[in-house]
Amino acid sequence: MTDTATITTGNLNKFEKLKAEKDGLKIKEEIAQIASLGWEAMDETDRDHRLKWVGVFFRPVTPGKFMLRMRMPNGIINSEQMGVLAEVVQRYGDDGNADITTRQNIQLRGIRIEDLPDIFNRFQAVGLTSIQSGMDNIRNITGDAIAGLDADELYDTRELVQQIQDMFTNKGQGNPEFSNLPRKFNIAIAGGRDNSVHAEINDLAFVPAFKEGTGNWVLGTGQDFSPSPVFGFNILVGGFFSAKRCEAAIPLNAWVTPEEVLEVCRAILEVYRDNGLRANRLKSRLMWLIDEWGIDKFRLEVEKRLGKSLLPAAPKDEIDWEKRDHIGVYKQKQPGLNYVGLHIPVGRLYAEDMFELARLADVYGSGEMRLTVEQNVIIPNIPDSRLSTFLTDPLLERFSIDPGLLTRSLVSCTGAQFCNFALIETKNRALSIIQALETELTFTRPVRIHWTGCPNSCGQPQVADIGLMGTKARKNGKAVEGVDIYMGGKVGKDAHLGKCVQKGIPCEDLQPFLRDLLIQHFGAKAKEEALVKGVRV
Repeated sequence: MTDTATITTGNLNKFEKLKAEKDGLKIKEEIAQIASLGWEAMDETDRDHRLKWVGVFFRPVTPGKFMLRMRMPNGIINSEQMGVLAEVVQRYGDDGNADITTRQNIQLRGIRIEDLPDIFNRFQAVGLTSIQSGMDNIRNITGDAIAGLDADELYDTRELVQQIQDMFTNKGQGNPEFSNLPRKFNIAIAGGRDNSVHAEINDLAFVPAFKEGTGNWVLGTGQDFSPSPVFGFNILVGGFFSAKRCEAAIPLNAWVTPEEVLEVCRAILEVYRDNGLRANRLKSRLMWLIDEWGIDKFRLEVEKRLGKSLLPAAPKDEIDWEKRDHIGVYKQKQPGLNYVGLHIPVGRLYAEDMFELARLADVYGSGEMRLTVEQNVIIPNIPDSRLSTFLTDPLLERFSIDPGLLTRSLVSCTGAQFCNFALIETKNRALSIIQALETELTFTRPVRIHWTGCPNSCGQPQVADIGLMGTKARKNGKAVEGVDIYMGGKVGKDAHLGKCVQKGIPCEDLQPFLRDLLIQHFGAKAKEEALVKGVRV
């Protein structure tokens, strides 16, 4: 085990110094004292940074009201847990709301420091945790949102994802072995063919791949017997987004069985923890270490930690489907059951929404819900006998199973309303512009539009057909809110990152600009033109 005091990697930046002074997890023991002091009397370093080790984020744009980020491995939550989160949100008035994130978890807003002991007690009672969900920790682990439901899946990722979370959080109690990484670390495990987890943008990703058997001489037959292909995972490493650099993950040239995933994950984390670059925080993600060492040395160091050699990667992975968004009604692998994907506009939920989703899951399903990386909700295990009634529920008027072709693929980060890093307001603007474009245009296919308020890229514009990154633009000699335009991102099979194609478009000029892009590059047509040609709109 390597702890904070033993890491010495050259000149430390200010974040490394604060971690060296006190492990961030220590804040967990001080919650009662902090709650009695109030946020204004807190030590600034504890308030601004160390609270993130228990998932609590100070936001200067909402002083006194904090954001709280949950951990939800594989995006799974039950109705009782959702009800508790709704109760927490309900207490904080107009600003109280929650956001589904692009890592299949939920962030709560409007949280007050003095209520943290009660909130954490409520979480513990229903098996929820926010431990190690911010700062230099492993973030929420993503897995297939329909794991265990999909008749076409190759592997049910749920148990593996939970095992990894339990390892680095000590089953939700906090684990100092992994509480001081050089920077944050993202992990994804794909069990299907459509790369629903966006493997390429994670520091560590496991993607399904079959490896041929070695072959055995079968006695008495005179024949060489080659066993059936064995299922496992190829490993990708180093994918990340940051303000300085964005890179897709690269192959480690390694293949592992499901039984080996946990130990390999630990070994990779330990190598990164003990050797990752710490002097320059802008160069502290895993890919920078791989750049410095080369992929072969990195792989060798991982093997040293494992105490064994890794098998070379399978010749190809099984990501050969286009990306599915799971919105709508689908049959499950379990006979007589269905899952239904509900579109949650830009992932924003209020307390009443959360209570209502819990009600739907209880009344029609098994009480379970799944969150997706597109910020939507899936309700599984709905019997055929209840499906038609489910589809008439009034909540589906708000959370549609058949949204417009722009609306269904819209993703947005929090934006300036609640995040001090964001340079522009995103969620409300994204919704209003998309609604206007769907009024003007007709489409033949979905177009994925992602909004992010700043270069930190929480809204992942680089994986979108059209990505919009908040910036400051100039119009008539004045600074205004604007966006840089990204295009060409691809998800699913042959995934790759998009590139910036236009900088500094003022937000007030964005709607006509997007209209032209959609017509020129994505086959959209003005509704007037479509009517003239006899196209039904």
